[in-house]
Amino acid sequence: MTKHLFLPAIALLLAACGQKGNNPDATGIFEAREVIISAESAGVLRQFDVSEGQILEAGQAVGTIDCTQLGLQKDQIIATERALDLRKTESAPQTQIFTEQIGFQESQIVTQREQLRVLQVEQARLQRLVAAQAAPAKQLDDLNGQIAIVEKQIAAAQAQVKVLQQQIRSQEQTIAIANRGMLSEKQPLDVRKAQLDDQIRRCKVVNPFKGTVLTKYAEAYEMATPGKALYKVANLDKLTLRAYVTGEQLPQLKLGQSVQILVGQGNASGKSYTGTITWIADQAEFTPKSIQTKNERANLVYAVKIETPNDGFLKIGMYGDVTL
Repeated sequence: MTKHLFLPAIALLLAACGQKGNNPDATGIFEAREVIISAESAGVLRQFDVSEGQILEAGQAVGTIDCTQLGLQKDQIIATERALDLRKTESAPQTQIFTEQIGFQESQIVTQREQLRVLQVEQARLQRLVAAQAAPAKQLDDLNGQIAIVEKQIAAAQAQVKVLQQQIRSQEQTIAIANRGMLSEKQPLDVRKAQLDDQIRRCKVVNPFKGTVLTKYAEAYEMATPGKALYKVANLDKLTLRAYVTGEQLPQLKLGQSVQILVGQGNASGKSYTGTITWIADQAEFTPKSIQTKNERANLVYAVKIETPNDGFLKIGMYGDVTL
């Protein structure tokens, strides 16, 4: 009788010792970086191709908000800019007449300079004849008078060219000032058009990074407003196990250290993973309330984050046991 009672007692003791040897160094819960994607514009959600559990790629368009009014406002600005372009004045037609007059005066100057050259040659010949008393001095005086008249005509023509050139510059400056006034009206329109382009771009709902849709908050044809939550997404390729260690265990840990994580301990489907410590709290805190015993809640612990590759088995909220 005693022998039969002794054997079960030994079995229970061995089982208890075995369980004590398998106690983990820390326990935590898996979590992920969850991001709530919100609408950035106001309007009816015309298209929304999102379903819970769906894997979305980075930059993937998943919805469209009706922004017809923004498009009409942009068309109005474009029409206004075209009207301003039509009001823009070109200087060439108005300065063309001055340019033609300058060309006429310059051709006259060329002709007069040729006349002056011929008269100066004749002047030199008469000077020699008068000096030799072979020609009357009056003939030379008349020639000198003709040369003086031609020189004055050339000077007058050159002055007229300068006046015409000044009129061209004045006309161009007047037109440039008028055009700058219209350009100053166009610049605010360009800025407003850029604002509308940005708002129209925000009418498309684009997924920012690769992840899995966790929760869907809106449906197609609902009214969207800026800041309204549309869906929640998280990258589940890697999960983070947030665990807590005691002050005695803290010296054993360092950033980049690999640790073993056991999920589903005691089940046939339990799996082991290798995680990497990515963060260690620099301040102690009380044991989380999920640990129910009074003595453990009174202890101070340090939070650590362990990044763990996910093969699809791990889920947000699952428990994991850490072995250092």
